[in-house]
Amino acid sequence: MMRTNSLAFRLTASAAAVSLVLLVVAGLLLSKLFQDAVERNFDVRLQSVLDGLLSAVEIGSDNRVVLSGAIADSRFKLPLSGWYWQITPINGPADKGLKSDSLLEQRLKPSAAQLANRDANNIAHFYISDVNGTRLRAIGTDYTLFDAGRYSLIVAGNFDELKKEVSAFQGALFLVLAVLGLGLLIAILLQVIYGLRPLRALESELSGIRQGRRELLSEEYPSEIAPVADELNLLIQSNAEIVNRARTQVGNLAHALKTPLSVLANEARLSKSELAMKVGKQTDIMRDQVSLYLDRARRAARAQTLGSSTNVRETLDALARTLMRIHMDRGISIAVDCQPGVKFRGERQDLEEMIGNLVDNASKWARKIVRIDVKPPMIDPTDGRSWLEIRVADDGLGLPADKLEDALKRGHRLDETKPGSGLGLSIVSETAAMYHGKVMLGKADLGGLLARIRLPAVQDT
Repeated sequence: MMRTNSLAFRLTASAAAVSLVLLVVAGLLLSKLFQDAVERNFDVRLQSVLDGLLSAVEIGSDNRVVLSGAIADSRFKLPLSGWYWQITPINGPADKGLKSDSLLEQRLKPSAAQLANRDANNIAHFYISDVNGTRLRAIGTDYTLFDAGRYSLIVAGNFDELKKEVSAFQGALFLVLAVLGLGLLIAILLQVIYGLRPLRALESELSGIRQGRRELLSEEYPSEIAPVADELNLLIQSNAEIVNRARTQVGNLAHALKTPLSVLANEARLSKSELAMKVGKQTDIMRDQVSLYLDRARRAARAQTLGSSTNVRETLDALARTLMRIHMDRGISIAVDCQPGVKFRGERQDLEEMIGNLVDNASKWARKIVRIDVKPPMIDPTDGRSWLEIRVADDGLGLPADKLEDALKRGHRLDETKPGSGLGLSIVSETAAMYHGKVMLGKADLGGLLARIRLPAVQDT
């Protein structure tokens, strides 16, 4: 469905609007030209009758106008047929004139303005109606007949007879223009679809880069889009270089701070003074803070990397094997249920860190069973992105509902009898948030804790 704010809709609507205006103007113009041509042809027919009258009119012995021959067209003899002629003196009594039998006792009475508007041949062209309301096309002129004075000659014909012809032409014209307009609309749609195909290909390739299916854009684009594709490729490469430099700088900073902190800690341990103990304690805090923020920086850099993707099944299987060996003495079983081909849109190291923390935490509290389930990726209608959900459940005692929120806080340990620093779940939550995901805790069907983590997935093509 073409959206109203899309480029395709704008191109189609603007071209269709221009085409519609041109077709309407062309239709009106052609209709007017055809009607003018019909009028001219009709006037030619009336002119031939007028010429016949002029050639046949004579002045009788009583100084009256007479015709030496009859008008051949029989319609001038039928009463009120719509075809009339009349010859009347301009400055004399009307009974000295002549008229066609079709007029009966009626007379054609054009206005002075109609008779005054004449062409180069001194012929007036106008419309008039008879007593029946029939629309007549008429021509008129005046002529001096010998010594009898000046007479007005008018010939009129039933123009309504041509209405059917004009209506038929207009109907055929509008039908042809409608078909032409439909054809133009189809042609516009095809042109827009074909013309915007490279943009759709560009969108698909950019989505592939974001989803981790490809690294760079192809170079097979039209000359108008090729510079944009080249700039985007340079931007992607620049992003990768910035991330790599950030990782390098983070590593360098870690090494640069590690040695001075170690020296301070060692010196503090050699002395038993109160100052030395305070310095040692603060040094440990500094070391933890440095490790914390360096880890955050590394995770943030990895999360911003374009094009990275990780096979979820392979990563989970490797984690399960490793953690089962670690907890072998307790006989913990870790089962993985994940469809092949599911991919996380992010770094493998981050996925291992997040799921590794969740599974390790579940293994510590489980009696015998830890289960990892991966729901198939689903597209969120609110943002159009694909998301997967990984569930880690155990058969331990679980957590009370009022303790679930505290479990995600940094450094908060719910049981001091278990080994750990209390950073695992908070690291999972922070890392997931860097990928715009989230972690949710609840009650598992096995009886223990259920940890659900929502992460971006690579969309299937």
